[in-house]
Amino acid sequence: MARLGRGNRGSRAAWIRDQLARLPANARLLDAGAGAQPYREHCAHLRYVAQDFAAYDGHGDGKALQMPHWHYNGLDVVSDIARLPFADHTFDAVLCSEVLEHVPAPIAVLGELARVLRPGGTLLVTAPVAAMTHFAPYFFYTGFSRYWYELHLPAAGLTIRELSANGSYFAYVAQELRRLPNAAGKYGAASMLRRAALRLVTRLLLATLAGTARRDSHSAELACFGWQVVAERNTD
Repeated sequence: MARLGRGNRGSRAAWIRDQLARLPANARLLDAGAGAQPYREHCAHLRYVAQDFAAYDGHGDGKALQMPHWHYNGLDVVSDIARLPFADHTFDAVLCSEVLEHVPAPIAVLGELARVLRPGGTLLVTAPVAAMTHFAPYFFYTGFSRYWYELHLPAAGLTIRELSANGSYFAYVAQELRRLPNAAGKYGAASMLRRAALRLVTRLLLATLAGTARRDSHSAELACFGWQVVAERNTD
């Protein structure tokens, strides 16, 4: 628990790698909104296709969290994710990780991903329950709860096979506490002394929170980093 609140990216990546490894050899996979394609190397057994709109330049509008070293090297297809240039039922599997918060119409995107997925095919989705603004101005939504998936995936012709939480409420709070001193320095014009005081208070809170987290009982129903979804395209 010493690292409570630091597991968001790592645990999500491990889950995705495990799901990709389960896909049968030579399956055709679309990585929708692939960005820098962090999972391409884990798809050697698949026919991997990376798609993105490729419009983000690493600086965006200069506000909130940006990624100055962002790249799109090696994309296979550049297109709007809501208008994919593929025929119906082209792919055996589709991966869409940490993308839905960046599209203006995420429900329409789910329908498009379902359209290009063959009947019986697998859709893998992750998106944040709560996230600070990042990649602005391409940041439109946050708060993708389990109920959002339970409502909109069936409406798109998909059956949910797994809906698991990444992290817990306590892990999410710990993550934000770790960010507090830097945010105070940037947005609160906090002095070095005040930032040092915040770090001390944060360490004390994290130590207390870690003890609470050890006795966690389904706190993800309140909040977590995000939900991890495996869905299957209906055959009818």
